[in-house]
Parts: sequence; C-alpha cells; structure tokens
Amino acid sequence: MKKIGILFGKERSFPNAFVERINSKNVEGIIAEPVMIDKVAQGADSGYAVIVDRISQDVPFYRAFLKNAALSGTAVINNPFWWSADEKFFNNALATKINVPVPKTVILPSHALPDDTSNESFSNLIYPLDWEGIFKYVGFPAYMKPFAGGGWKNVYRLDSMDDFFEKHQETGQLVMLLQEEIIFEEYYRCYCIGRKHVRIMPYEPRNPHHLRYVASFTPSHERLQQMQEIVLRINQYLGYDFNTVELAVRDGIPYAIDFCNPAPDAEIKSVGEENFAWVVETMANYAIERALAQEPGKDNLSWGEYIKRSSSGKSI
Repeated sequence: MKKIGILFGKERSFPNAFVERINSKNVEGIIAEPVMIDKVAQGADSGYAVIVDRISQDVPFYRAFLKNAALSGTAVINNPFWWSADEKFFNNALATKINVPVPKTVILPSHALPDDTSNESFSNLIYPLDWEGIFKYVGFPAYMKPFAGGGWKNVYRLDSMDDFFEKHQETGQLVMLLQEEIIFEEYYRCYCIGRKHVRIMPYEPRNPHHLRYVASFTPSHERLQQMQEIVLRINQYLGYDFNTVELAVRDGIPYAIDFCNPAPDAEIKSVGEENFAWVVETMANYAIERALAQEPGKDNLSWGEYIKRSSSGKSI
C-alpha cells in the first residue's frame, strides 16, 4: 500500500477535501491521510510515497523532516531542497533570462545590521548606495516588499524618494525588494499543478482579501493562451509542482508580479467553490499519478529546467 500524506497547519478545507477526494477514487494500492510524525531519525523512511507540503515554510522542523523523507524516496510536493534555496529576487532575475516580462526590480541590503555583524562586516558594500541610479531605474510609484516570504506581510507602496527612506527604516533586518509598480488593466492569479495543469483566475488584489477572486476581467482566447504559456514556462524552469503565478496586464503585456507561492492559498472561503473544486480534483489526481510512479529508495523529487540545465552545463 502506498500512502499519500498532506502536511499542513491551521488550514482545514483543502487538506480534508484533498484526503477525502483521493480515498473516494478507490485507486488500488493508494490511500491518503494527514501526515503523522512521532519521531524523525536520520535516514529513516517516512512511510509515505508522496507528501504534499503546505506548512514547512513556517516550521523548520518540518522542512528537515521532508528533506530526510526525500532521501528515502518520498516524492515531496514541492521539492524541499529547491524551496529552501529559492526566493523572489532570484525568480525575477531568472524571468529576465527566459523571456517572461517582470517589473523592474532591485534588491536592497537590510536597513538594520544582521545579528552578529558590524559595519566592518560590509567591506564590499559601497556606502551610500547609488540611490539616484536605483530610483531612476525603478521609478515611482513603487512597491517595497521582502525578497523572500509572502502573505502580503511588510509590503509598502511608495510614492517618492522621501517616502522610501521613511518606510525603509521600519523594515529592520528584512532584506527588501524595490519594484516598479505595474498600473494594470487586468490581473490574474493562476494555479499551476504538475507543471502542466493551469487554471487562470481573474483576481483583484485591491479588494478586501475575501473578495479578491470577485473580478470581472474577461480575457480573450489569445490572452489566455499567452498567460498559460508564461505560467508553464515559469514553473517548468523552477520545478514547482504546486504554485501560483500572479500576472498584471499592462498595455496588453502580462507581467509576472509574484510567482514564488509554493504553498498557495487553497481555502474555499477565499478562492471560491469553483476554484476550490478544481484545485482539489487536479491536485488529487496529480498526487495519485506521482504515487503510482514513485520508486522507493530513489530520488522522486521534481527538479526544474534551471537546475537540470545548470548541472549539465547547458545555457538557460
């Protein structure tokens, strides 16, 4: 019997529906359940063919457990090794190499010194930074947000240089991005599962959280095709099996705004019943597919084109 587990925190609707949907299919030799952990010994088999990870970004103990599980052949969704290395600035930089339009973006050193450092720790950093060049490149209005993480935490909209310097003081030891604001005509949030299944959802980020999926954008067939190709290209290069990509359309061009969401919102109250039904069904089918293909003791993780091409010496 191959077990599919889901590792989660306080969310309930998606994990419960995911487990129930898999088990309702009665696939011979496949069963789904919430992951149960009573101890983690080095090199020990987790007992799961597949684990869907919804929480390890917030719990380092879980991240270590998943890496250990992967060593014994568990197919972890998403790859915990890549997820540990990935962040939003790298994703933007990669996008510029794979012909995905993104806002002009720079990364900034933290306003406060990191713990256990002093001014002497930054011998290679020119002070002051080339603020004039940075602001000329990005422009205003702009957004400032952490280079890693998500959930709209510590996000600032900035109107001027003075506004930037005032708000940057509030960010402490966080490493921030400064990013061009895309004044959009349309906005979409796109699920991508298995690097092959895409659901494009009209999305209005200016609405209250519970109303963000209530949007009336009506893309043409050509626009849908264009956005689907962008979403697939991003996830094929990053190697994520479950991710969301946010696209802001300006002057007919979809810009990838945020595309490092490997534990994307899938709660029925926020995404709505139709989107919820799609993500539960598609994710259940994909997890079963991965469980059937899983080979005990081997590497069953997904690796993106960036890693595969780099390891073989190929250009992006």
